[in-house]
Amino acid sequence: MFGTVLQTGDWGFILANWEWLALGTVVTVLLTASSLAVGLLAGFPAGAIEAYGSGRLRGAVSTAGVLLRATPIVVLMVLVYYGLPIPRLGSIPVLDVRLSAFFAATLALGLRSAAYQSQVFRGAIGSIDDGQMEAARSVGLTRFQAIRHVILPQAIRRSVPGFQNEFTIVLKDTSVAIAIGLAELLTRAEDLYLQPGRDTAMMEAIIVISVIYFVLTFTTNRTLEYLEDAYAIPEGTET
Repeated sequence: MFGTVLQTGDWGFILANWEWLALGTVVTVLLTASSLAVGLLAGFPAGAIEAYGSGRLRGAVSTAGVLLRATPIVVLMVLVYYGLPIPRLGSIPVLDVRLSAFFAATLALGLRSAAYQSQVFRGAIGSIDDGQMEAARSVGLTRFQAIRHVILPQAIRRSVPGFQNEFTIVLKDTSVAIAIGLAELLTRAEDLYLQPGRDTAMMEAIIVISVIYFVLTFTTNRTLEYLEDAYAIPEGTET
């Protein structure tokens, strides 16, 4: 059965176009990194506001997070791309990437990531014992100084496992950018097997990009696990 689906000639065609897929991989990595950066810049303060804020600001941040998490990423991406007045920013010829599409995908993925990262940070902040705040205040620190110098450094360390999961989600969600024509990995794979007479190469193309996604995910997760162990908060020992 697999002999009729996976053909030697199709494998040769996919491998002959490895540079095309490699450029798609570069776009996917750049999109993942930029989206996570946007999510971090917006999600970290949002998590702190949800943990320590009050009143309308906290309510607004919480409501925005709920709406972003409840909206399918493909819907959010299409709304951002076609609904916002994003200027034509030209392109990057070597990557065959339109900057307007890249910016829209980054904004959509980044905002949705911020909604999830805010909960990661909020949970990490909540895991810090209340006694830490009391101890910091007892030595003369203001509430803001205690949060900045005592609570947040520990919360950042404890948020690494959650950030690891968010990285995996964002990396896989970059494939949704196919909906707005961004030349990332999945789009480029589709471009290959949609060429005339190459429709039989679809399975080979999907297998190859699946391996690429796995390598990217596995490598980054192992790196984050190393960082988690290296910067883990030392636990006290019982005597």
